[in-house]
Amino acid sequence: MNLNWKNLLLSKNAVFDNDDNVVFPSPEHKGNKFIYPITYLGVLMVSGVDAAKFLQGQITCNINDITDIKSSLGAMCNPKGRVITTFLLVKNGDAFLMILPMELLAPVKKRLQMYVLRSKVTLTDSSDELCLIGLHDESLRSGGAQEQRFATSKQDNIVVDFQNRSLIVAEVDNAQGFWEEQVKLGFQAEGSAQWRYLDLLSGIPWLSAETSEEFIPQMLNLDKLGGISLTKGCYTGQEIVARTHYLGKTKRAMFLAECAVLTPPEPNTAIIDDSTGAEQSVGKVLYAQKGLDACKMLVVLQSDVDTNADNLKLKNHNQDKITLLTL
Repeated sequence: MNLNWKNLLLSKNAVFDNDDNVVFPSPEHKGNKFIYPITYLGVLMVSGVDAAKFLQGQITCNINDITDIKSSLGAMCNPKGRVITTFLLVKNGDAFLMILPMELLAPVKKRLQMYVLRSKVTLTDSSDELCLIGLHDESLRSGGAQEQRFATSKQDNIVVDFQNRSLIVAEVDNAQGFWEEQVKLGFQAEGSAQWRYLDLLSGIPWLSAETSEEFIPQMLNLDKLGGISLTKGCYTGQEIVARTHYLGKTKRAMFLAECAVLTPPEPNTAIIDDSTGAEQSVGKVLYAQKGLDACKMLVVLQSDVDTNADNLKLKNHNQDKITLLTL
């Protein structure tokens, strides 16, 4: 994390559990507008005259759809069609910004570098130069996850709007001024984990080292989120992704769920169906986080699971019951 950016947050009473988790003291009077430092995501810049052509052969979304006014979710897969990472792809002049989980940035950069060969492409970890800030206005009407459009604009900073939230990509000097300005406009500082919680509720499937290369894109609902193009041509893993679509054999899908546990289950914790008494495994936890009332989680389950079933449980010590929610 950029030292100047970190010092600004510290001056605003931020507490750093680590560079990935920033916490602010709870205000006495909460409003409905919040600002977040987004520290669990990083920025991988892909630049050079061949950047667009290069990315087109590596990602699930269509690079030609990424413009100055439109960003997109997408995924990078291995040859077997398993998702290495999901990302938000943003155009910045002639370059592209791949916003992805910080813990996956280095291995993704290394993997992409293997395919550069003679292409005129430069891969740069820009996480220290570009700050990510979230804005959330609860007074604005929020659409469903499937309606996200990731509309993009740029003045001093890049702004990506979706639902009632905005993701700002700003250079360090601009980020400091932007933060101060938004606070004056009534936005209250919240911790980075709360933004990730909002991502979870929105059905944005961020992966981790534990879940990387575990799922094909359709299992993460990327087809429903606009992150898969079926007309763009070949890319790594495309054959598996296309076959899954055209044969209509997506055996698993992502769901939102909740569970009354004190400690969120780890990624890849198994989910079982005990309706037959055989404790059949029907899926896995993608990511879980504690909320105010219960632990919410994104889970990948068999597509034919009964969404009203009351027999789904975590395969943990207590076999805690989980309830599926509307995503």
